[in-house]
Amino acid sequence: MLEELRPRAFAIAYRMLGSVTEAEDVVQEGMLRLHREVTDPDEPELEAPQAWLSTVVSRLALDELRSARARREVYVGEWLPEPLVGAAGAGVDDPATEAETADSLSLAFLVLLESLTPEQRAAFLLHDVFDYKFDEIADIVGTSAANARQLASRARREVEAGRPRFESSTEQRERLADEFFAAIGGGEIAGLEHLLAEDVELHGDGGGKAPALARAISGRARAARTLRNWAKAGAKWGSLEIERVDVNGQPGAILTIDDAVVSVMSLDIVDGQISTIRGIVNPEKLAHVHVGRE
Repeated sequence: MLEELRPRAFAIAYRMLGSVTEAEDVVQEGMLRLHREVTDPDEPELEAPQAWLSTVVSRLALDELRSARARREVYVGEWLPEPLVGAAGAGVDDPATEAETADSLSLAFLVLLESLTPEQRAAFLLHDVFDYKFDEIADIVGTSAANARQLASRARREVEAGRPRFESSTEQRERLADEFFAAIGGGEIAGLEHLLAEDVELHGDGGGKAPALARAISGRARAARTLRNWAKAGAKWGSLEIERVDVNGQPGAILTIDDAVVSVMSLDIVDGQISTIRGIVNPEKLAHVHVGRE
């Protein structure tokens, strides 16, 4: 019974933190507190356990995010969220909101949220994605309802200014992703250049734990050259295998060498071309990823 409440709690925590590991820890703590609450004979019966758990998890995630921001300021290289592989993670019951909620999972969207303060991020996500009322948000954030509204409004303006745009045709984006990863797997890097937008961006997150880009690069020629170098290096390490999966709701793949997960890649596809490529190679962010997830 209580386990049925976990998905929505995880959906909130993951969007707040951009980390599967941290979100799972927060949700586990929330579940333990909920279990104590419902089994305590001195406490009245909970009328809305899902709302109770979501509120507790939101508070825990906000506290965790405040401390996580300090760690990310000294992170080695570019910080990207931990990938959510092969799972929708929407955490909503209304199918009408599923597409919008899925968009809030993308790596591009989560990176954009990093520009917000923890309080802005909480207010925006809880109101715009999870339909919390401002008086409820105020209680979680520790402010007034009016200020919670202002926090969400400021966050919304910043998010809308940089909100990612994706290919609307699922068929087209899947075809382009299949071509891209087939070229990577076959070592035919030259064959993928026509798939890339002229101003394509290439991002990498190694966290100082694995070789990665020190900073993002842009441009079709530079991106293709870097991908070519990556493919050559990978061929020296062992047998490269690529499993196509969805990564945070966008086309992606798990890359393994000799059965060890070495990278998760995600693609943003806009106007029939690949506009952004993100590769996560930090092994600490890949510990939860396994092949054959879908």
